[in-house]
Amino acid sequence: MFTLRFDMRAPHTETADLYAAAVDMSAWAETRGAVLAVLSEHHGTADGHLAAPHLLASAIAARTSRLPILLAAVPIPFWDPVRLAEEICALDLISGGRVSYAFGIGHRAEEYEHFGVDMSTRGKTADEHLALLLRLLTGQTVEHDGRRITVTPGCLGPTGPPLLVAGGSRAAARRAARHGLGFISQTATPGLKEFYDAECRANGHEPGMVQFPAPDTPTAVFVADDVDRAWDELGPFLLHDAVTAASYRHGDDTVASISRADTAAELRRAGGPYRVLTIDEATDYIRGGRPLPLLPLCGGLPPALAWPYLERAATAADRGGADLSGGSQQ
Repeated sequence: MFTLRFDMRAPHTETADLYAAAVDMSAWAETRGAVLAVLSEHHGTADGHLAAPHLLASAIAARTSRLPILLAAVPIPFWDPVRLAEEICALDLISGGRVSYAFGIGHRAEEYEHFGVDMSTRGKTADEHLALLLRLLTGQTVEHDGRRITVTPGCLGPTGPPLLVAGGSRAAARRAARHGLGFISQTATPGLKEFYDAECRANGHEPGMVQFPAPDTPTAVFVADDVDRAWDELGPFLLHDAVTAASYRHGDDTVASISRADTAAELRRAGGPYRVLTIDEATDYIRGGRPLPLLPLCGGLPPALAWPYLERAATAADRGGADLSGGSQQ
């Protein structure tokens, strides 16, 4: 039982190889215990972070038959809601309804400049885009700004695929609650879940699916036979990912996946979001009822180096899954 996350950073690796590997890994992993593939989105980055998650999701959906795919987080202020609705509907049809979305507002000023969007009004823009998107996904003809809009073909279901809001603030929780959507929080802020629940009911909705960071839980795991050797091999790639992700947050340490480590050794000592586990440790983690959060191509890790770590994670998933289903470990 594990999840896959693909950011497609490629500071030192051939980008085409990473994209091909992400599709191959997803197709292989859905038969070995993968329960979800997560694709993130950023724009104009120096290391080529994934900017077109819909296209990669479509390729993964075409090579898989049952693996759920989550796009998180989609920065909705950057998207024209009409074109976004059209892409969501098309991908819903291609995937057989397996793609879901978590919408955020973005946090990099460079990306707002990239799209020519005013960052100071991003919350208002997000609310407007989300409201229109939800109407369009129902298939109805919408009157908006003096024009008639109809998105065809529609999605498989009457309201489209599962949609959530991602963020770590009361504003994000309120946005999710206003529209009756689920909420993925990037922070473990006390009282935020209760606030979301209350806002949902105040807007006439029952609270939806929520996800909050669990204490002392990693967000990027690799499974190794030799942990010391693995850190020597993986360290530069994990450190690139950690330093780059932290630079996007400009001092915000509330996000569970952020580390402020400056060296691979410090990253390892921190016991934080980036961890290397043995197969036995990974098996025990799964037995605790949690999927391993894998980031197999982290920091542009070459596929040839990445595959053995993924295969060992699948071995741990086999062992842990057998125990969870009442089987015996051999």
